[in-house]
Amino acid sequence: MKNKSVRKILIVDDHPVFCLGMSELINKAADLEVCGSEDTPAKALRAIQRLNPDLVIVDISLKNSSGIDLVSDINNRFQGLPVLMLSMYDESLYAERALLAGARGYLMKQEAIGVVVEAIRQVLSGKIYASEGVKDKVFQRLVSPHGSTDTTPFDQLTSRELEVFRLIGEGLSTREIAERMKLSIKTIGTYRERIKEKLNLKHYTELVKAAVHYLEMAQK
Repeated sequence: MKNKSVRKILIVDDHPVFCLGMSELINKAADLEVCGSEDTPAKALRAIQRLNPDLVIVDISLKNSSGIDLVSDINNRFQGLPVLMLSMYDESLYAERALLAGARGYLMKQEAIGVVVEAIRQVLSGKIYASEGVKDKVFQRLVSPHGSTDTTPFDQLTSRELEVFRLIGEGLSTREIAERMKLSIKTIGTYRERIKEKLNLKHYTELVKAAVHYLEMAQK
């Protein structure tokens, strides 16, 4: 039986089987308890108000939204509530962006089962959970936002542009991306043109190839 000092954890992920497995794992810890799980940002924000969790675990890829956008919303609306971000993508591509958005930790799903309890406890104690390399990069970006030379062309993309780029790589059409992100087709088209310009891509075919390659690199 758990005592009154148990810390409540809310999981935001649109994969039910993963949520169930993660919940069972966390609930085995005497000092932690999953108080709920949601699959969209809107439901997550309502659940935070209702359940008052001590920490929120957010998947980077959610229905109709980017998890990074949700992290920003949580950071703005519930100041002081720590967020641990989960992702299937390599930390070198997303961790820095997630931490700068306000997340207190970044954990890849492939290793989550083994270290999620440790990561939760570390974040709850006020520390940041990420590799030393990622933490160093974030620190350097904060103290010298325009002086870093360790960047990639993808760093030029905003979170929304990166989300559109990722969905193109998954094979979604402009209409499907618009429906997924609840934006107009015209807006998605504007994002596409901005991405092409920032990545120096001339044609849509080049954009698709680059997006597919990006996803392959991210999932290695």
